[in-house]
Amino acid sequence: MIQPNRRPSALWAPALVAGLVLGAVAASGPALAGKADDTLNAAFSAEVTTLDSYKESGREGLVLARLLYDSLLNKDMATGEFKPELAESYKIVDDKTIDFKLRNNVKFHNGQPMTADDVVYTLNLVSSKDYNARYQIAVEWIDHAEKLGDYEVRLHMKRPNPLALEMLAGNLPIYPKAYYEKVGSQGMSVKPVGAGPYKLVEMTPGTRYVLERFEDYYAGSPKGAAKIKHMVVRVLPESNTQYAELVNGQLDWIWRVPPDDARNLARQKNVAVSNAQIMRFAYISINPNYKDGKSPLADVRVRQAINMAVDKGSIVKALIGGASQPMAAACNPLQFGCTNDVKTYPFDTAKAKALLAEAGYPDGIKLDLVFTSLPRIQAEAIAANLGKAGIHVTLNEQQYAPGISAWREGRAPLLLTNWGSYGVGDVGLSVGQFFSGTGDDLAKDKDIIPLLQAANTSMDRAKRQENYKKALQIIADKAYWVPLWTYNVITAHNKDLVVTQNADEFVDFFRAHWK
Repeated sequence: MIQPNRRPSALWAPALVAGLVLGAVAASGPALAGKADDTLNAAFSAEVTTLDSYKESGREGLVLARLLYDSLLNKDMATGEFKPELAESYKIVDDKTIDFKLRNNVKFHNGQPMTADDVVYTLNLVSSKDYNARYQIAVEWIDHAEKLGDYEVRLHMKRPNPLALEMLAGNLPIYPKAYYEKVGSQGMSVKPVGAGPYKLVEMTPGTRYVLERFEDYYAGSPKGAAKIKHMVVRVLPESNTQYAELVNGQLDWIWRVPPDDARNLARQKNVAVSNAQIMRFAYISINPNYKDGKSPLADVRVRQAINMAVDKGSIVKALIGGASQPMAAACNPLQFGCTNDVKTYPFDTAKAKALLAEAGYPDGIKLDLVFTSLPRIQAEAIAANLGKAGIHVTLNEQQYAPGISAWREGRAPLLLTNWGSYGVGDVGLSVGQFFSGTGDDLAKDKDIIPLLQAANTSMDRAKRQENYKKALQIIADKAYWVPLWTYNVITAHNKDLVVTQNADEFVDFFRAHWK
């Protein structure tokens, strides 16, 4: 989830930058130039909990996992195409069966060759009831994996799952059977052995991780062999420390930089700033059945007024910036199946007031607005917009779990939050998640649910896209949501470093190189 960024106590100025840099140099000694010794020095603010990918929930740990482990498939984020990774090829046999022919030239970091035994073991283990994988959505659809030959595997699904390829592309890394049976999750968390482009050579848990290019990485991988020989990743919670070390050359890469700080860092001669839109987006969910349908929200005109009252464009420009964009539909435009061919509600305070009056509320309405996982300043800006239209909300800030519980139990008329879709570029994890009759779906619209249930269980992409479009148009017509804006990630890095931040919130460090 998105948390408020740690910020310096004042806006950066040249004197402050100089003070930070001098302090960092005095404390740390000579700068460790990354390009000179072919070492990429990176920093995260949040701690990495475990290097066992199936037990990790934090994005930082999962980013490291993509360097250490490979999966059967890989997704080309530029084209959306799924390419074989540990697999040499794959075939969708039917709606519940996928066959894989494995590469016969893959070695794990301990020298063990990868075979079908490793793939079958991993997939059956992590999808078992007792394993308790951190993200069940990635594994719960798997019935079992079957060995057909030394380099052939058949994957059986419990039901048709159109997101199967998404999950197989990076979210289901393959572990070496013999090693994992010996050390278990605890051993893998501190001494991981994978088949990825980097191997771990040193670590201080929660503090420092040293990775080295795996020289026996297999030919043919869509990732390609790592171009930079070493990576050192440290956990530095304080933004000021990160900024100072980046400016003086001790760091080559940091991310999740606030816009104001990014603008100031970009003025430094050895620093470049880049920005990428991500799958995460913000929204207000409206409960039309609040108080058994006896609240103002039961009237579509009130819900439309709420949509018209929020000045999304101005909030994005003032508080978010970067590659973020206002949204039209209940999905991220980067996701497969999303469409902007829906009814839109331009910002219009006067029209919103008129709709309220037409619905029988000329003096306005009062509602609670539960919000979670957004900076308060964004919630306050939305509340101010709504108030000008006569929609007076009381902000109720909660942690994510209790906030979502209040929504699912029908105790919140409005919910303001964000959703990352697990970084998956498919609307099955946006509109398909929230309007298909699940616990998150309080509209329970009989016209929408069948469309989404059909789309969520079909392997036919054209039919899925058609059904999602119809569902998104009904959602917009009936104004069940206020789609707000997409989010972005700003990175600051050594100007001589070329590295890609993807929309799924992963970073292709294995493709990073020096200019």
